[in-house]
Amino acid sequence: MSIGAVLALLRDDFPDITISKIRFLESEGLITPERAPSGYRRFSEADCERLRFVLTAQRDRYLPLKVIKEQLDAIDSGDGTESGPTRLLTSARGAVAPATDFGSRGGRVSRESLIERTGVDSAFVTELQRNGLLTAGPAGFFDEDAVRLVEAAAALASYGLETRHLRAFKVSADREAGLVAQIASPIAKGKGTGARDRAEELVREIAALSVTLHTQLVKAAVRGALD
Repeated sequence: MSIGAVLALLRDDFPDITISKIRFLESEGLITPERAPSGYRRFSEADCERLRFVLTAQRDRYLPLKVIKEQLDAIDSGDGTESGPTRLLTSARGAVAPATDFGSRGGRVSRESLIERTGVDSAFVTELQRNGLLTAGPAGFFDEDAVRLVEAAAALASYGLETRHLRAFKVSADREAGLVAQIASPIAKGKGTGARDRAEELVREIAALSVTLHTQLVKAAVRGALD
């Protein structure tokens, strides 16, 4: 298949896919399509499966490319119980903590559904919104990430942490996001093919590492408090 045919094949499942993105993934060694004598890329069915694997890992697991490549290398070497696009994506290994499964979940969750699914009351949701921890979309709906956020906040509340106490987490998250943006924005605005793709990949790696660092710092501080 030509790169245009691959684009058409994947676009229904991955609307944001572009030719530039496919070329970027090739330059990073995630796929290796053959070249026709004329120089045009020729993709096999296996190449498309690898692309689908990579794009799914980025979209649903928000994994950095280095981790996805590690998983693909394991598949290529026969290390694993499954192969191909049906293989279950594992949590990130190495320097990336399992807690980095923070890709956007999308969806449309009404306020009533959010309350029903999380078991909290309307006042609790209002408090989270008032303290800047929870934000509805323009149409008033929440997404699946909001469900997980409310569940976590409710669990913390059961230990005596009020919503006003959780604002410290929001402040910390905003500061970390600002630091990541300072690094990635100049790259995204750079010239050349794949500039935005490189910036997005950098954001994945830094964000994953920041979660790891935050987790370890909290663990160390808690151990110190207990001691």
